[in-house]
Amino acid sequence: MFEGQPKGLYALALANTGERFGYYTMLAVFALFLKANFGLSAGMAGAIYSTFLGLVYFLPLIGGMLADKFGFGKMVTIGILIMFGGYLLLSLPLGGDTLALIVMLAALILIGFGTGLFKGNLQVMVGDLYNEPRYADKRDSGFSIFYMAINIGALFAPTAAVKIMEWAQTDLGYSVNDSYHFAFAVACASLILSIAIYYISRPTFKHVEGGVKKVGAEAVVEDLPKEENKARIVALCLVFAVVIFFWMAFHQNGLTLTFFADEFTAKTSTGVQSMLFNVWNLVAVIVIVYALFSLFQGKTAKSKAVAGVVLLLAVAFLGWQYTNISGAVAVSAPIFQQFNPFYVVALTPVSLAIFGALAAKGKEPSAPRKIAYGMLVAAVGFAVMAFGSFDLLTPKAQLEAGDAATFVSANWLISTYLVLTFAELLLSPMGISFVSKVAPPKLKGMMMGGWFVATAIGNILVGVGGFLWGGIPLWIVWSVFIVLCLLSAMFMFVMMKRLEKVAK
Repeated sequence: MFEGQPKGLYALALANTGERFGYYTMLAVFALFLKANFGLSAGMAGAIYSTFLGLVYFLPLIGGMLADKFGFGKMVTIGILIMFGGYLLLSLPLGGDTLALIVMLAALILIGFGTGLFKGNLQVMVGDLYNEPRYADKRDSGFSIFYMAINIGALFAPTAAVKIMEWAQTDLGYSVNDSYHFAFAVACASLILSIAIYYISRPTFKHVEGGVKKVGAEAVVEDLPKEENKARIVALCLVFAVVIFFWMAFHQNGLTLTFFADEFTAKTSTGVQSMLFNVWNLVAVIVIVYALFSLFQGKTAKSKAVAGVVLLLAVAFLGWQYTNISGAVAVSAPIFQQFNPFYVVALTPVSLAIFGALAAKGKEPSAPRKIAYGMLVAAVGFAVMAFGSFDLLTPKAQLEAGDAATFVSANWLISTYLVLTFAELLLSPMGISFVSKVAPPKLKGMMMGGWFVATAIGNILVGVGGFLWGGIPLWIVWSVFIVLCLLSAMFMFVMMKRLEKVAK
């Protein structure tokens, strides 16, 4: 899994991990902050939330176009500085008046523009590491590792947000509304770490910062025949059209799924289930997964022995945690957002092993086919939510019910996140890899930006979930996303021959 990868991959992945940790710490509580601090309705909070997500994922198109002209590394650095300014504004506790709202919106614009310069261009640099023939067959696995690193940052983000808010309230005496700003300030610190990692490790990837090859004094980029360029762009646009609806559904994790956690899910957990809400227990599970792979795939007796010791220590830690379970553990809504990144990190080696085995037999699905399968799996994820919501009140009735309100087990959300993560692993890293491989050489930055524009449109449509959240039965809300995912999968299978032709 990790062998034979270019060194620059790990440097860029770690730089991205720091930035994503801050971003997801902020995002874990942002929708709840909008409702609590400004008194906004679910629909209006959803509109702001989804518009921000749209901005974050639309602006990489502009960032990519600038990078095609001025260089990827330069845009990444400028992007981090602009993001820092945005998070700094967001961390100021200005209350809930009009001025505070204006400052918040300005902060969101800065974060969105900075992310636009940073996110897509960093991924283009990752893709360009694999242009060397010796790394060409490692592209898909490389992007899976890169995607896993993103989720390591996201894994700790919800716990960081919850813990720092608790600290601000209990130790410093701040109100709940003011404590949100401490969570936002975490992003400032994480960006400092990110830029430090970037520049310390720069020698390992500096050769891909400019996005061009040097010949004498002139910068040139190879081009393809006009018809081939056209075929590639059309294929990419078809994929972009599909992923719009995946992200519309998937990013309900920060909106309607968080509302469900807040309004319909039990507020406490006991027994083995309670262990899942401690991020260090999840880390121990991840360690066990990787230790098992090292134990069975290690090439030396020493590496296998180390893996065995690590495995025993992780199992012992979980055993110790189990013996110390006592009473109920409080469960807050944002903490559920740790399960998706946990599953991504834990399941990435499993996914790579499965597809590696299929590749050895010549049966590995193409990237477009994996994307289509991902849409089918996403539909199953929301089917789980629909099944678990049949007997529940509408959100409006739930709020009016008071003591008569019905709460369900956290297992419904935990299971849904598991299924949606399978879908994400099939779609997101494979989609990014597909773009980096198929994009015409002169348009790499813009085409990677196109991937993010599709994501942006999907994120803007996330707000639909917020407007559905009210008087409509929950199973109908989830069914909207089931239908969209199924229709998208059908479209992918219809266009499969055209997509697989350019992917060869």
